Amino acid sequence: MAADIGAPVFIERLKAHQSAEELAKIQRYFKTGPGEYGEGDVFLGVRMGQVFALAKEFIEMPPEELEHLLDSPLHEVRAGAMSIMDKQARRKRTTESRRKDLYELYLRRHDRINNWDLVDLGAPFVIGGYLFDKPRGVLAELARSGVLWERRTAIVSTSYFIRQDDLDDTFAIAEMLLADDHDLIHKATGGWLRAAGAKDRSRLLRFLDEHARRMPRTMVRYAVERLDADQRRAYMEAAERG
Repeated sequence: MAADIGAPVFIERLKAHQSAEELAKIQRYFKTGPGEYGEGDVFLGVRMGQVFALAKEFIEMPPEELEHLLDSPLHEVRAGAMSIMDKQARRKRTTESRRKDLYELYLRRHDRINNWDLVDLGAPFVIGGYLFDKPRGVLAELARSGVLWERRTAIVSTSYFIRQDDLDDTFAIAEMLLADDHDLIHKATGGWLRAAGAKDRSRLLRFLDEHARRMPRTMVRYAVERLDADQRRAYMEAAERG
């Protein structure tokens, strides 16, 4: 491995972009207070655009170095790892063995993928892209997890399938998550239902007809954003009636 694409160099270069102004913005944006989902997360104060730009320069970083990034307590460093993993997974010339390594690293170190933006960066291509032509039972296992971020991975991973007009898993995982008690799952599930509905509106409508009364209001609100006003109103009223 070339020394200049290792984890220590990435971290050193990332720290050069930190600023107190950006840190203040980030701390207002992410919920890091006591009892909140991001409690204990530590931020450098680096804009995500700069994280992603640096990740492009380190796209050849091997999995063992990526794992060192995931071990970091610094959120932007872990975001950098996820961005590099995503870029490798998207790249057509990435080998199947490397895709498998990335997939296994993501699942093995899910304890370090512990905020919504990290999941959303990596899950679509690292998990969904890898599983597209393989058995997908792991997504159901993740959807049943007691860990918030693993449940979010389950639904977010299906975005790759949606791109390929393969909607079954999105609707199946969404049904599994109907009774979830966390707003980050409500938002993600509703958002991915909306995306699936953009491919097949009639299927979304059938799902809502069957489930809207027992869906969390936020989930319904996200799912119906692209429907006409009368439909949005009817499904929101159904959710409110319960």
